Amino acid sequence: MPIFTPGRRWQPPFRPFRHVSPGGRLLATVERWIKGPLFGCRMCGNCLLQETAFICPMECSKGARNGPCGGSTEQCYVDPTRPCIWYAIYQRAERMGRTEKLLEVLPPLDWDKVGTETWGDVWAQVRRVGTRKVFSGLLSRDVARRTQVWDSVFRPVRQPTWWEGDAVYHPPKYTEPASELERRLRAGEFVVTAEVAPPLSTKTDKLQSNIDSLRNYVTAVNFTDNASATPRVSSWACSILAQRRSVEPTLQITARDHTRLSVQSDVLGASTLGIRNVLCLTGDSPRVGVTPMGRLDVVDLDSIQMLWILRRMRDEGKYLDGREIKTPPRYFLGAAAAPMASEARFQAIREHKKVNAGAQFFQTNVVYDADALDTWLNELAKRDILGKVYILIGIMPIRSFKMAQRLTEVPGIQVPETILKRMEAAGDHAEEEGITIALELIERIKRKQAVHGIHLMSVGWESIYPRIVTEAGLVRPAAQVEEATKTPATVNR
Repeated sequence: MPIFTPGRRWQPPFRPFRHVSPGGRLLATVERWIKGPLFGCRMCGNCLLQETAFICPMECSKGARNGPCGGSTEQCYVDPTRPCIWYAIYQRAERMGRTEKLLEVLPPLDWDKVGTETWGDVWAQVRRVGTRKVFSGLLSRDVARRTQVWDSVFRPVRQPTWWEGDAVYHPPKYTEPASELERRLRAGEFVVTAEVAPPLSTKTDKLQSNIDSLRNYVTAVNFTDNASATPRVSSWACSILAQRRSVEPTLQITARDHTRLSVQSDVLGASTLGIRNVLCLTGDSPRVGVTPMGRLDVVDLDSIQMLWILRRMRDEGKYLDGREIKTPPRYFLGAAAAPMASEARFQAIREHKKVNAGAQFFQTNVVYDADALDTWLNELAKRDILGKVYILIGIMPIRSFKMAQRLTEVPGIQVPETILKRMEAAGDHAEEEGITIALELIERIKRKQAVHGIHLMSVGWESIYPRIVTEAGLVRPAAQVEEATKTPATVNR
């Protein structure tokens, strides 16, 4: 195990994809044999140790370079024998008083540098700043001067000109709402969105029926992007189907299945076709998916890097490589949040970073404890970001006691013992009890000023959404007319 990075093992290092001079190879060998035993260095060529409390983030099973995934706890859910590296980074940064350093949006790998050393880049930057100035500054008793000199050397190395990441909030530069969802949120409405699972085949009858049934009940419909690392019809295609049926879609994009090229290309195409809501996700690990298993490390982008790229494309009219976009895309950017995944104060750092990167709305993981939700919201309030992002709380009705038990095993979800007991006691009436619990949660969540809506999720039970929306008192006027014309026998009970 590396001495300073608390991973279970030293992962194999990357190798360069280009010819390296003999001097470069020698320096890389020396760096690998020093930083490997100390930090578990994988020779990514884009070292971030100074910003991650001297724990290498490349030890993360997903290769996340900007914070933990939504399933983060003290142990890695991909490989439970290993600690969550980002949880360890947060803990050490807190002890060192460097927590705010973790807010800087860090770039994806430059694969031209992968497998090579970083020390040469550092030395070249020292020479640019001035060797004498650097060493005298680092030895100075003036803390401000030491910090300024340190940043003058390391910031250009970790923040290349094609990225220029920072740790500040970037408000959107457009004025008119990009989508109906954004318009309703700006107007102060308590909105409802819903998630629909794409089909496993080209038969779309059920998908189209689900879309039609939600037209008057929700503001937008999400289509998952290979959820649980299982292939389905693409979110992109489902979004087009929804548009054709006059339902506003939310396109989901997972970093697991995309490169930096395809992300930019897909979102440009989606914007061209009028898809205005985009939700950026890192994605479930292939560990929880089907076999044969794909590669586990999501190394090209994480969700925060996607937000940063897409925000700059929209607001600055720039591709990642710096080229100008003459007619920039338009969209409303969202991200996932996980109030129950780990320590609330750590999750708040992650959420803060997403808002800085460009997230305008959050759709949270499933919540079953409204009181615990307050702890997370209070941590967000401390970071002054509640007024910068719209929050939609995830609600999933439970159909059976067995389902409730399975949910306790899902990373990032906590089901209180009281709910487990209620579902067990419900017996044959478990579905009704699950709906009652969902309605109780919605009623409590509606009273929270920092919350702007709910996001309904299910596992193949999309038909229950209209009933929940109606009985929760969230039905829209058009749906009220539709409900009034139904006989009791036709209402979905």
